[in-house]
Amino acid sequence: MISSQVAPGGAATAELDLSRFGPIGLVVVQSTSLCNLDCDYCYLPDRQKRRVFNLELLPVLLQRILESPFCGPQLSLVWHAGEPLTLPCSYYDEATAIIERCVQEHANGEVLIEQHVQTNGTLINDEWCACFRRNRIVVGVSIDGPAEIHDAHRRFRNGNPSHQLCMRGIETLQRHDIPFHVIAVVTAAAMEQPEAMYRFFRDHGISAVGFNVEEQEGVHTSSSMQGQQQEERYRQFLQHFWQLSEADGHPVVLREFQQVIDLIQRNQRLNQNELNRPYSILSVDWQGNFSTFDPELLSVSSERYGSFNLGNIRDTSLLAAAHTPRFQQLWGDVAAGMQRCQSGCDYYGLCGGGMGSNKFWEHGTLDCSETSACRFRTQIPVQVLLERFEAGPPPSR
Repeated sequence: MISSQVAPGGAATAELDLSRFGPIGLVVVQSTSLCNLDCDYCYLPDRQKRRVFNLELLPVLLQRILESPFCGPQLSLVWHAGEPLTLPCSYYDEATAIIERCVQEHANGEVLIEQHVQTNGTLINDEWCACFRRNRIVVGVSIDGPAEIHDAHRRFRNGNPSHQLCMRGIETLQRHDIPFHVIAVVTAAAMEQPEAMYRFFRDHGISAVGFNVEEQEGVHTSSSMQGQQQEERYRQFLQHFWQLSEADGHPVVLREFQQVIDLIQRNQRLNQNELNRPYSILSVDWQGNFSTFDPELLSVSSERYGSFNLGNIRDTSLLAAAHTPRFQQLWGDVAAGMQRCQSGCDYYGLCGGGMGSNKFWEHGTLDCSETSACRFRTQIPVQVLLERFEAGPPPSR
């Protein structure tokens, strides 16, 4: 327990219980704001501008993490929030050398840092596959399914479709035996075609998929998935997708189901998820500004909270940021929102209090409970899963 202290500027801060903080398991770094695509549902501003995270800041970031009381034995560093492959392979070679040197100097090699990239896949070639392998980078690819579904939303700025180039990148990963997972954004049009979606992933050897339902978020101010009717259609979509996977004998593992199954198998309930636990996630933009809680809130400003950023790694430690009035307000509202969820929602043990960014974008505050995103991400998948368990084993083929 840390007692009340005086923050920079002289403002008294409340007592902090660090047992509810960390450890940092995920660090999301915006290597560049630039994206070569212009997806119509993207929440990020300034993605047409080439702003780059200077790798001279990486040792500073790592030192901030390693010196903090929130550092754990291992973490994932994800290059994201822009298209990371618009930078050269040499950028990530240099990053790996810096990471290895800093871990050895500041943590005696006892902290494991694993790098990840989330990419639209259009730039993947043999050179990138060699880069992924030598730097031990875990790869996630964003592809929304068949070309007619994917290309309706994921195009280049000149209007050209991106599906063909993304598939070329996926085939290159497969040729080099580099494992990857897929994130697919589900829109109203995609829900109409569960069979086409399933067969696409099956036929292209993609076995690990996460569905991100199109959301009202950031500069994307409306979604085709809003409304009770769309929620029912999504339930039917998931049911049909699972039935196809079971009947076909070629299961496509959906993240939405697997997360719940893992909790059930471990006989575990979530009292707090990483999105609501301070310094479980650290997000850093290209300038070195940092935030915690949802990565989607990085560098967002609002009338209620001001900026969600807590400081800049150049001049603010993670612990010092936790004693600022801004953090106190954010954490106070996050905790109050979690309490609302816990006291009023039967699904709390499976989500740990929901997602702060969705609470903010839908209700304008972190101090609230149920959101549309809660229903899509947790409630509907859990309902489909339980209905399937209650139906018993599938008939023998």
